[in-house]
Amino acid sequence: MILAHTIAVFLALVIDRFIGDPKWLPHPVVGMGKLISFFEKRLNVGNFKKLKGVLFLCFVLTSVVCISIIVVYVAYQIHFITGIIAEALLISTTIASKSLEQAAVEVADPLQQDDLPSARLKLSWIVGRDTELLQESEIVRGTVETVAENTTDGVTSPLFYAMLGGAPLAMLYRAVNTCDSMVGYKNEKFGQFGWASARFDDVLNWIPSRLTGLLMVISFKPEPYHTRRECFAVLFRDAKKHPSPNSGWGEAAVAALLGIQLGGQNTYHGVLSNRAKMGVKHRDLKTKDIYLSIKIMKRTVYLFTLFLLVVGSVVYGIT
Repeated sequence: MILAHTIAVFLALVIDRFIGDPKWLPHPVVGMGKLISFFEKRLNVGNFKKLKGVLFLCFVLTSVVCISIIVVYVAYQIHFITGIIAEALLISTTIASKSLEQAAVEVADPLQQDDLPSARLKLSWIVGRDTELLQESEIVRGTVETVAENTTDGVTSPLFYAMLGGAPLAMLYRAVNTCDSMVGYKNEKFGQFGWASARFDDVLNWIPSRLTGLLMVISFKPEPYHTRRECFAVLFRDAKKHPSPNSGWGEAAVAALLGIQLGGQNTYHGVLSNRAKMGVKHRDLKTKDIYLSIKIMKRTVYLFTLFLLVVGSVVYGIT
């Protein structure tokens, strides 16, 4: 099965690269969102919200994994190739490198035309911070941070779990990540109920995020401000500054490679938030940094996939 997973992962990347997520095609994450909303409305009430949040996560994950296993099993019963294609299609829905690139480019293009209002609007579609008053450097920072952080959430983590357990495990990861994005907030409504979703998401991303940060530094030639060795030093120094145990690895790596500084002040619904700064500021952020962050993401995904293919081949050869 490891061989099948390896082939399916490669095909999934090809599908995502050339097709992406067509808006006309029903997407499993949309179904996950409806399932999450269904359970959340019925369970996130009354007392024992933390326990109910655990049960909620179990219900959602059991539903998603069971459906995935049934689809994959039936496909493999038809034919080995049919099974691989089914797995590849499912895995492709869990990764979003093309969508992430498109979202970032949609912010960068108006910036190149000095159209700040359009850039602010496009940025507001992919970040939670207030964007109405941001200037170019802050718009760029928000976009670069999004690409850096979501390289793990949107691409390398699902690939990692797809290699370990095929489409069902990749779908489980995407379900956990979707639960976290919908209920994993530290506020009055979700603080207790979303605790399990947020913590499990942290656990699942722990290894992939660190691999991603390391491979970012390996895959991309640093700007002429740091040696690669110095980039590693910045990565290990600054990654732990992020409030998330995992998100800092991508952001710190990109900041070190480009010689820029990420983090700082953000405003959420008018409330100021100070985020730890990552990297050393050798120059101001420019629109080109969005395109450079996309290039880093692409090269990292290629190297990460190669790493998984090599490891998968070695394990397959041993077993």
